[in-house]
Amino acid sequence: MFKDRLQGHTARVEACMKDLFKDLGDGKLADAMRYGALSGGKRLRAFLVLEGADLYRVPLANADRVAAAVECMHAYSLIHDDLPSMDDDDLRRGLPTVHKKWDEATAVLAGDALQTMAFEILASPRTSTDANIRLRLISSLTGAVGASGMVLGQAQDIAAETATVPLTLEQITELQANKTGALFTWSAVAGPVLGNSDTTTMRNYAEAIGLAFQIADDILDVEGDATKAGKRLQKDQAAGKATFVSLLGVDGARKKAAELVERACDGLEIFGGTAKNLRDLARFIIDRDM
Repeated sequence: MFKDRLQGHTARVEACMKDLFKDLGDGKLADAMRYGALSGGKRLRAFLVLEGADLYRVPLANADRVAAAVECMHAYSLIHDDLPSMDDDDLRRGLPTVHKKWDEATAVLAGDALQTMAFEILASPRTSTDANIRLRLISSLTGAVGASGMVLGQAQDIAAETATVPLTLEQITELQANKTGALFTWSAVAGPVLGNSDTTTMRNYAEAIGLAFQIADDILDVEGDATKAGKRLQKDQAAGKATFVSLLGVDGARKKAAELVERACDGLEIFGGTAKNLRDLARFIIDRDM
C-alpha cells in the first residue's frame, strides 16, 4: 500500500538525518535544527527522491543522503516562512514553531544552518563518487531554491499581500511554481541525475504534481481541519489574497488539480508498473486531508 511505502521512506530518511545530525553535538542551535527538521512532516520530497532513484537503479544509500538534503532544505524554508516578518505562524505540525520555542534569532540561524547542511551533504563523495553528478545536484538545487526559484516565490507571495490589484491565475501559477514547485521538481529529477540519465520525464511529472499540491493546499486552507493540519488555516482568505480557490472556486480548483494529476500519471507510461508508487503519490496529493 502507498501509505506503508510512504512511512517506510519516512523512516529511512529520518534515520539518515538523525545520523547526520550526530555530528552537530549539543546546544541551542543544534537542538533547534533537529526540532525544525525532525518534528514530523509528510516527507513527500524525500519520497520523490527515493522513488525516482529506484526507477533509475540508484543505490539507496546514495539516495537516502539526497533525500535527507532536500528535507533539510525544506525544513529551513518552513522555519523562515513561519517567522513574524514572513507568515508569522505560531504552530507547525501541531507544535510551536522554532521562533516560538526558542527565539527569532535562533530560528534564523537554525534555518541558515540547515540550508548550508543540505549543500554539505550533496558535496560529500558519500552521496556520489562522481564529482560531476555532485556538481549537477548542487548547481540545480541553487537554482531551485534561490532568487529564481523558491526564494523568488516567497518574495512574490509577500508582495501579493500588499498588492492593490489581486494576482491573476497566470501570476499565481508562476508564484507557486517558484515557491513550492521548484523544490518538488528538484526532488523528482534527483533520481535520474544520480543515475546519470535524462530528467525530462520526471521533470514534467513533478511540475504537474507540484502545482496540484498547491491547489490542494488552497482547498485545505478553506475547508480543512486546523487540528489535523497542525497550523492556522484560512490565512489567505482573511488577508484577501487571490488563490486558486478564490479565482476558480472550490469545484474548479478540484477539477484543475485532478487534471494535473491525470497529466502527471499519463507521463509515467514509459515506466509501466514500476512507477505505481509515483502515480499513487500524485493521487494522494489531492486526496489528503492535511
